[in-house]
Amino acid sequence: MKSLSQNEVSKVCLQGCCPTLLFNSSPQSHNILKPRNSSSQCRHSFAATTTSSVFPNTKFTNHESLPSFHESFSEFNQVYPQYSETEQVDKVRAKEYCHLSFSNHTCLDYIGTGLFSCYQRQQLQHLDASKTQIASSSTPPQSPPQYSDIPFFSISYKTGNLKALLLHGGHESKFEAAMRRRIMKFLNISEKDYFMVFTANRTAAFKLVADSYPFQSSKKLLTVYDYESEAVEAMISYSEKRGAKAMSAEFSWPRLRMQSTKLRKMIESKRNKKKKNGLFVFPLHSRVTGARYPYLWMSIAQENGWHVLIDACALGPKDMDSFGLSLFRPEFLICSFYKVFGENPSGFGCLFVKKSALSVLESSSIAGIVNLMPERRQDQLSEDSSGNDVEIEQKSAASSLQEEELASLTSFSGRIHTTQFEGGEGEASELQIIEVPADVDGAQRSNENHQDKNVQDSENGRFYTECRCLDQLDSLGLRVITNRARYLINWLVNSMLKLKHPNTEGAPLVKIYGPKIKFDRGAALAFNVCDWKGEKVEPVLVQKLADRNNISLSYGFLHHIWFADKYAEEKGRVLQSKEGKGQDVTGNKKKDRYNLGVTVVTAALNFLSNFEDVYKLWAFVARFLDADFVEKERWRYTAINQKTVEAAPDIQ
Repeated sequence: MKSLSQNEVSKVCLQGCCPTLLFNSSPQSHNILKPRNSSSQCRHSFAATTTSSVFPNTKFTNHESLPSFHESFSEFNQVYPQYSETEQVDKVRAKEYCHLSFSNHTCLDYIGTGLFSCYQRQQLQHLDASKTQIASSSTPPQSPPQYSDIPFFSISYKTGNLKALLLHGGHESKFEAAMRRRIMKFLNISEKDYFMVFTANRTAAFKLVADSYPFQSSKKLLTVYDYESEAVEAMISYSEKRGAKAMSAEFSWPRLRMQSTKLRKMIESKRNKKKKNGLFVFPLHSRVTGARYPYLWMSIAQENGWHVLIDACALGPKDMDSFGLSLFRPEFLICSFYKVFGENPSGFGCLFVKKSALSVLESSSIAGIVNLMPERRQDQLSEDSSGNDVEIEQKSAASSLQEEELASLTSFSGRIHTTQFEGGEGEASELQIIEVPADVDGAQRSNENHQDKNVQDSENGRFYTECRCLDQLDSLGLRVITNRARYLINWLVNSMLKLKHPNTEGAPLVKIYGPKIKFDRGAALAFNVCDWKGEKVEPVLVQKLADRNNISLSYGFLHHIWFADKYAEEKGRVLQSKEGKGQDVTGNKKKDRYNLGVTVVTAALNFLSNFEDVYKLWAFVARFLDADFVEKERWRYTAINQKTVEAAPDIQ
């Protein structure tokens, strides 16, 4: 892992490509480098330009008065002329993710990074069709070869002990090893410094840490989340059962800024110098509000005897390039990946454990750790079950011409065939992956930027799997991805704030929670739609109506909110339980403090998001300016006998 000095990291940030300044908003008592005035001025200038140049001195009180898409895009390009420098993303989207355009569906419910592109899946479908055509021709029938349906895979659960697995290793197929190497390279994490295991999902990774961390001796668990996370709540529950004392940072109403003084006090609490304080769980930024937090909280926690777990699941696709891992070196890091953006959100989680921290862990189960296996079609599985291993391998050797054709289209650098064998009772069957020399398709690799690396891996005898989405992100780079998201999310925020109800007060249609127009905000947005009286339209209903308009949104629950005395009256109106009840729910102030919050609609931009996506969301929200819009839509549901199914929050 390349080590960065503080000066080097500071320079990276000042060039404007780092999404979160390492040195911004730092605690006052920390003697650290300060950003240059030019950097601060640049950020202020960006916010001022956005506010003054996007629909200046304009408010929209009727959805029919909105400028057209082409008019808005023209103005957008005038405000952000550098957006044209990101046009390579549009080319990638058009070629590799054409389903986003053909389906006319706007995906704003994804946080995280994909592994493969839709183009890879289409190639496999094309090959399957070719094989079917060959089978139906006059050519003498041949047994189909046993191929893996990459880019899709399945998982099987492991059993055993996490600490033992990390210390002594376990069975790892060449496919898994290739995936692990590719992900660690993408995240700039060194195999020399960290262990990595695949988990079923993000929640499973958090549970593993909760089960393994020594909470009986290092009792505290301190988290920094302005929203309710299924994964974090599971970790808290497991930890408290093992003797942990759970605490949380608080966030000031209405901007939801972190209560730094309170957080520092919790971090610097007295401890036994022979023991660690506990586990500090830090998310880098909120996947709901888009708020980013100073990285130096990690250093402060480590200096005060805390182990640090970094939640990187909400980071942008290339944010780890500016993370400065060699400076902070957390004991644990969790992230997650899904398969194909906009089509197949399933995937897996990744848990990284610092090798020097292995001795800290206690023996525990490894429930949640998984093996990755190339997924095979049902017709292949049924054929496999009719023969023994020898017969299956003979089938794999048939039709070598088709093998070579598939090898150039799958995610592997060489041809493979699979051997299935039965395990013990109750155990899932496994796939043994056998590598074949990979010199056939090296010259046909679609991503030229990685061709030399593929050949090198093949020559070294290392198994290679192509994650086309990760390759594209590496090729685009941090600056292009970050700047594109910055322009889009700030235009969206500004445009939302321009929507006003047509009454004398000019009440705002949209209430935004967390940062508004800001240079280094994340590409996530938490908001609510309000009627002309200022009453909130239920987020679940907004989500359903958006879905009817081919826009996928999520909703979440903001909590750990602190109200100053001047907002005491507003507190009673704002806070509610997740079930929609008012503030006085149980009469237990301590319990209500954590059970009460604000339900919100959430939208998240991915690296593939374009101006049309944010414009469509803006135009949809503007329809709520029509006081009859919601009632009309409810009547439509009844008229066509549609059932409204309550969706569960999908924010983990």
